Amino acid sequence: MSKRIFRSALMIAAAVLLSSLVIILGCLYDYFGTVQASQLKDELRLAAYAVEESGQAYLERLTARDYRYTWTPEYRLTWIASDGSVLFDTDESAENMANHGDRMEVREAFAKGESSCVRYSDTWSERTLYYARALNDGTLLRISTRQVTVPALVLAMLQPILLVGVLAVILSAVLAGRMAKRIVQPLNSLDLDHPLENDAYEELSPLLRRIQQQRRQINAQMQELQARTDEFEQITGSMKEGLVVMNQKGTILSINPAAQALFHMDCSCIQKDFVTVDRGHELSQAILTALENGHSTVRIEQNGREIEFDISRIESDGAVVGTVLLAFDVTEQALAERSRREFTANVSHELKTPLQSIMGSAELLESGLVRQEDVPQFTGTIRKESARLVALVEDIIHLSQLDEGAALEREMVDLLEMAKDAASVLYDKTREKGVRLSVAGERAQVNGVRGLLYEMIYNLCDNAIKYNVKDGSVEITVSNAGPGAVVTVRDTGIGIPPEYQTRVFERFFRVDKSRSKASGGTGLGLSIVKHIAQYHNAKITLQSEMGAGTTVTVTFVA
Repeated sequence: MSKRIFRSALMIAAAVLLSSLVIILGCLYDYFGTVQASQLKDELRLAAYAVEESGQAYLERLTARDYRYTWTPEYRLTWIASDGSVLFDTDESAENMANHGDRMEVREAFAKGESSCVRYSDTWSERTLYYARALNDGTLLRISTRQVTVPALVLAMLQPILLVGVLAVILSAVLAGRMAKRIVQPLNSLDLDHPLENDAYEELSPLLRRIQQQRRQINAQMQELQARTDEFEQITGSMKEGLVVMNQKGTILSINPAAQALFHMDCSCIQKDFVTVDRGHELSQAILTALENGHSTVRIEQNGREIEFDISRIESDGAVVGTVLLAFDVTEQALAERSRREFTANVSHELKTPLQSIMGSAELLESGLVRQEDVPQFTGTIRKESARLVALVEDIIHLSQLDEGAALEREMVDLLEMAKDAASVLYDKTREKGVRLSVAGERAQVNGVRGLLYEMIYNLCDNAIKYNVKDGSVEITVSNAGPGAVVTVRDTGIGIPPEYQTRVFERFFRVDKSRSKASGGTGLGLSIVKHIAQYHNAKITLQSEMGAGTTVTVTFVA
């Protein structure tokens, strides 16, 4: 701004200087021209009187050496006869001069008595002023003088004019610079944080009041925006779902903690391209699809978890401004869906197998194809498979009840006593398998459902016996652990492969299906154990080694 003020002031000063020179030169030139014209007319009148009195003798005396001091040399007198011939001239010989009858000032003077005329030289560097006066004897006297023209005058005075101009420009530049600084200094020192507290130009008062008003509006809008931002961050920060907001170029504008944990990033990824966070082709293609079609979804496995990404296009005033990405962890849902499908398939299979055996035996008996001595065998098969079918249905009903989480009556239960009861019931089974079953530990009481706790210990022991080896052992240990209790079932059985240890508590899961079928199990025992433990807020841990046995520990927390 100071430069613009400086240039403007300098241009104004230069314009004023130039205008002043033009006006002064014009006025002076016009003034002196008027004075010279008046003097020329006076000189002509005096000369005319003298010529009328003395004739040519007067003119000759003017040109004489002794009288020249009385005559101004810049004036020229010419005496012209009525026919236009020159009778006498103070500068040249009359014989050498052409007829002046066609001269404008001569013609008009003969016609009107007086006349004037101005003629310029070929170079326009000077002009000649003529005055003519008719005399009483019919002749005419003309006086003339040379005047310098304005261009010639300017050219003659160019050096002093340039000198004055340079000095004026320098002085103007200095003054303009100082003036610009003085004008701009109050503007530069304005305190825009407190507009109304400035001691500035009165003309700036409306602007400063407007700035103060806008500042208040901006502060209010900033506070509202900050409040909304804080609210948005609190809402998105507490979301379990990942949230990423991007502009139309894929630059991250916002990312909540859940998304940061999902992509293993922090807030430093904001204002960076989303490609730096995830380079997967499927997700990038889904974002492009959302930009084109408005919405897209894709399910991708991320770090061992199954994540569903829901991407939507953001529009403002009909223009696409970005996308919002929501990430849902659907691992549990996927596992539940898989478990449901597997459960349905397993239930169908487990129900179908004994029913087919029952139907096959019944058809043989009905057709009379079975010998009388083999009838007990077929009826025994029907009874055995029917009992297996009933046990399977009861286990399924039991699991359904546990899934529903119905409130059951609780009481203080002694786990050591419960373990001894289960061991006594399983005594005959251990003798058949050739397995030793022992119970050890101390009295430990928990608040729980007696029937469920008994079934949990029974199923653990029954499972340990089924998958044990001849002359093996099963040890049940009960102990106190602070305010809680611990039940440990350790066997010397065949063990569980490492890749199956995380799945043995799934419904109908069997490591060796042929061996499980031979053992008569339903595949729901350990799943029921897991649900009972969860119902009592207990934790189950499993340790197993192939050929060395398995240890299952149930820890109750008071």
